[in-house]
Amino acid sequence: MKRSMKILIANIGSTSFKYRLFDMNGMVVMAQGRIERIGQAGSACPNYEAALAECLEGIVGPGKALANLAELAAIGFKAVHAGPLGGARLVDESVLQAMEEYRFLAPAHNPPYIAAMRAFHKRLPEMPLVALFETAFFDSLDEATVTYGVPYAWKEEDGVRRYGFHGASHRAASLRARELAGGEGEVRHISCHLGGSSSLAAVRGGVAVDTSFGMSPQSGLPQNNRTGDLDVFAALYMMEKHGIGVQEMARKLASESGLAGIAGGTGDIRDLTAGAAAGDKRAQLALDVYIRAVRHYLGAFLVELGGVDVVTFSGGIGENSAEVRAGVCAGLAEFGIVLDAERNRTVKGEGKISADGSKAAVWVLPADEEIVVARAVAEVLRSRG
Repeated sequence: MKRSMKILIANIGSTSFKYRLFDMNGMVVMAQGRIERIGQAGSACPNYEAALAECLEGIVGPGKALANLAELAAIGFKAVHAGPLGGARLVDESVLQAMEEYRFLAPAHNPPYIAAMRAFHKRLPEMPLVALFETAFFDSLDEATVTYGVPYAWKEEDGVRRYGFHGASHRAASLRARELAGGEGEVRHISCHLGGSSSLAAVRGGVAVDTSFGMSPQSGLPQNNRTGDLDVFAALYMMEKHGIGVQEMARKLASESGLAGIAGGTGDIRDLTAGAAAGDKRAQLALDVYIRAVRHYLGAFLVELGGVDVVTFSGGIGENSAEVRAGVCAGLAEFGIVLDAERNRTVKGEGKISADGSKAAVWVLPADEEIVVARAVAEVLRSRG
């Protein structure tokens, strides 16, 4: 008789809770839902304990996905940052403390996950909680790739190094890219996860070799309202010149910067595209900066991999903005990347958008992050016996 392997995956946002219930024995999605505006004024859901209660009410009981909670094997989380304490692991107090220690580096991510995990444990104290950290896919990066040019003790004693994030999305894209390429050999793959938060990953044979992210999700590409790469002395200069404290500067870099900071309002690519079309020069500049940054890392990863076999676009922007995809891939025929304009314009869901003569295949791949997390949770449970 097969062991029950029904796993609830909790995808936590700062004010949202998206969930999917999987039966891993049949790889079936049994239920899914989304709870919004948690803790917001006028919301019927004041905290994550209430959100969990609403979720369980929707999936447990007569005629529902689960007859009772005893059928549920575990709850999995797509957690973000616990420094060197990564991988997929059972959530205990040491994990929560590590997430607390690194919350300064992930202010939009760690606090809601910590709150949700504590709420789940309070409601279901015997239920295994498993976190797959977004850094896990990048555990394979070599020492030269993760090491900054700072005093070495910072790395050894304080964990100051590159980590990489969006691991579940990049792993999902990698698995699918290898399938599309025939699943043989060391497929050279550049994964572009482009959304409100964006990053690129260089992958060889399913193993990550580089990432645009650094020590925090504020690094790499310019994000919706987070800075992306920045000369650290620019921030220090502004702090010294204007008397800005650490917490205030962190807030500015994490919530008033990125594409929104450049454009002077929204950082949403849809609004920027519309604004640029209407003649808004700062909206156009934000788009240009974004596309240049993606191309910068794409070029670096072409060198790192010695060429590319598959380029994939995932995330809200990657899946829906033909303009961004065209801008990223423009003029790259000499590197084997050629788009088919009509395919790029009309693609819906998964689809190949490269031209028939393109040496590299270019695909739009909606990433299924939840199934990646569910598989990792199932592996942790199996390892426990």
